[in-house]
Amino acid sequence: MFESYKVSKELMPSDPRFGVGPSLIPVEYMEKLAKTGTELLGTSHRKPAVKNLVKEVQEGLTKYFNLPEGYEVVLGNGGATFLFDMIGLGLVEKSSAHFVTGEFSSKWQKSHAKIPGVNAELKDAGMGNGINPEFVEGHDMICATLNETSTGVIITDLPDVRDKDVLVAVDGTSGAGQVPLNLELCDVFFFSPQKIFASEGGFWVAIMSPKAIKRAEKIAQTDRYIPEIMSWKLAIDNSRKNQTYNTPSIATIFFLNEQVKAMNELGYEKVIEMANKKAELIYNWAESKDYLSPYIADKNFRSSSVATINVDEKFSVPKLLAVLREQKAVYDIDSYRKLGKNQFRISLFHNVTYENLEKLTQILSSAIEENL
Repeated sequence: MFESYKVSKELMPSDPRFGVGPSLIPVEYMEKLAKTGTELLGTSHRKPAVKNLVKEVQEGLTKYFNLPEGYEVVLGNGGATFLFDMIGLGLVEKSSAHFVTGEFSSKWQKSHAKIPGVNAELKDAGMGNGINPEFVEGHDMICATLNETSTGVIITDLPDVRDKDVLVAVDGTSGAGQVPLNLELCDVFFFSPQKIFASEGGFWVAIMSPKAIKRAEKIAQTDRYIPEIMSWKLAIDNSRKNQTYNTPSIATIFFLNEQVKAMNELGYEKVIEMANKKAELIYNWAESKDYLSPYIADKNFRSSSVATINVDEKFSVPKLLAVLREQKAVYDIDSYRKLGKNQFRISLFHNVTYENLEKLTQILSSAIEENL
């Protein structure tokens, strides 16, 4: 099956990267980095060339998200998964409530549950289902995932706990920037830049409210053991100096900055509008074909950055994708491995163009329909 299928020249996408793992980094960003020559790479992160770059990222994100007064952009090394432990150790006083919609939100809950003295309550919606976080009495942190990368489920609302000694923390890794969120209701909004923000992994950004910073300072004064690499106080102090605590990948910061600049040219609302248009294209396509269906049944919780589409079991997705990869037409739209579904998981990230997504749908449909 699919061995004889050939992608026609007119359907060949300009970029084959449709995966939701490492981001589609535009080639022009790489070319711009190369042009910096000896002036950036190989420079200490304590020197002006790198500190100015970090400052530009912080100011760019502040502008893009139109951050409320007093919110700070804190940066560090390690990625969003690293922050699961860092948040549990340095921002949760006694108890966190976790609203789980897939593998990564589940990993976050499990990481807090392993910390001595921290109770991590599980509110599990089940794979493929959505659930909005709510205030839960007795917990000092509410944890939710903006876009569950494994399933393509989003959240659409946050509880208002601004008058309570409770923090709302949101993992925005695969949704930050194009899945809308009211940051006035969020105290810790964190993400890795290797998704919508078109950079590499091993780095994190946390947008923190004054209440979150106050909590971090309070816990830092206790005798709780927190490794220095996970110290919120050190991360905040260094970020205020436009630097990270330990040596970062300068290329990662450079790519992030290029993407932030490009997205600021359009603005937050326009980027969201473009993402919604791409989501409409993919879900309408899936609903129009007898052999396809959106994995997320409730339209309100369908992602505008990661689309998961079920495929009739008669058609082997792994076999089809192997053929398309060999032709350098389509890369990495496999289902999340632990989900074990015969489905496509398609990136709708900002740099994946509408035109290429149109071609993708035509390629997939023509390949399957040849085998009907």
